[in-house]
Amino acid sequence: MSRVNGYWIFGALLAVLVAAALLIYLGPERQPGLQRLGQEAGEPQQGAGAESAKPFSLVTTFRGDPKTSRAFTWHTASTEATSVLQVVQDTGNASFEGSGVRTFQGTTTILKLIDGSSQGVHKTEAVGLEPGTGYRYRVGDGSAEGWSEPAAFTTEPAKTEAFTFLNVTDSQGVTERDFELWKRTLDKAFGQFPGAAFVVHNGDLTENPEDPEAWKHLLGKARPWAASYPLMPVTGNHEEVDKKADAFVSHFMVPDNGSPSSIPGTSYSFDYGPVHFVMLNSESKLKDQAAWLEKDLKATDKPWKIVSIHRPAYGGNQDKSVLKHWVPVFDKYGVDLVLQGHNHEYSRSYPLQEGRIVESGGTVYVTLNTSGPKFNKKKDDQFYHRVHFQNGNQMFAAIRIQGDTLSYQAYDVKGKLMDSFDLKRK
Repeated sequence: MSRVNGYWIFGALLAVLVAAALLIYLGPERQPGLQRLGQEAGEPQQGAGAESAKPFSLVTTFRGDPKTSRAFTWHTASTEATSVLQVVQDTGNASFEGSGVRTFQGTTTILKLIDGSSQGVHKTEAVGLEPGTGYRYRVGDGSAEGWSEPAAFTTEPAKTEAFTFLNVTDSQGVTERDFELWKRTLDKAFGQFPGAAFVVHNGDLTENPEDPEAWKHLLGKARPWAASYPLMPVTGNHEEVDKKADAFVSHFMVPDNGSPSSIPGTSYSFDYGPVHFVMLNSESKLKDQAAWLEKDLKATDKPWKIVSIHRPAYGGNQDKSVLKHWVPVFDKYGVDLVLQGHNHEYSRSYPLQEGRIVESGGTVYVTLNTSGPKFNKKKDDQFYHRVHFQNGNQMFAAIRIQGDTLSYQAYDVKGKLMDSFDLKRK
């Protein structure tokens, strides 16, 4: 063998030994293209990657028919995590490993935060469900480490004879401590009305819509309620700012049937039982929404009509655009009840029609006090006020519809009944 060949063989042997030593040092976790023993292809790596895909700010809403569907939204630190929902009928021993599990794929979009970072926004809807049925569910990216804690929900019965829903407004906190007040309000509300079907929020959920920590506190403190009972939000002046509402709409998957010129997700309507609900955006495009509102109310065959808005028509402070564009439509189509926010005090109007108190028919306008930390000084009494006070306590309302009667009860956070009235179907 020549000296050249000897050098070549020695060099090749040395290269093999170095490569083997490098493989041993790196291990499979550090080698691109190699999987850990027992890891399935496509499964997220353990550690920081799996943690960044962990769901937070989980909330459920109505998007389609409440009898057969349910929508879910959550955020992740990862902007690349997929959106997976698993649902199984709650039989008492429901398991996500059995044959009865249904899996739904959703969408993932990106929310840019004010500090330059981003969050993943995940939205998924379960469809084809059975009416009046309890389900267990979890959301995540499909990996073993990426699931949320399981939660439960129940679809609307096939025929709803009567139901109760809760109303709150102006949770509008900044700090985690602020949102403890919001949590306490919801805890008391569901404690007194455990059979409530869902929650309507009249707007101003957080103080600063661009503060991601406030949204985490809002929905984190609302668990388990927001994960099991639909939270149907209204757009307030702390949701749409400078014609933008990115953070607000990123947190909720609501019906895609609102006014065409509004930011999608800031106006919409839905039905539950014998009630048609309309959620309006008092922050922009009120004239356009009035045209949509007229078509929407004209099309419904539900005997009860309830509207939720943020800036009040009749509530101490009055929004002139709401009075001009929306109230005539409320009058024309016989809206029964308008739920309002913004004023951080409590007020209820007499039944009103065309700006006058009426003996029968008419629309009642209620402005609920805050569910958060902020209270305003009581405004001057007006001719339309039947009840008007500032009690300095967080409040909630329970509204029950049964047959031809709507019963409204407003409580403070201590459980004291502050106001109540009944409406009879017109």
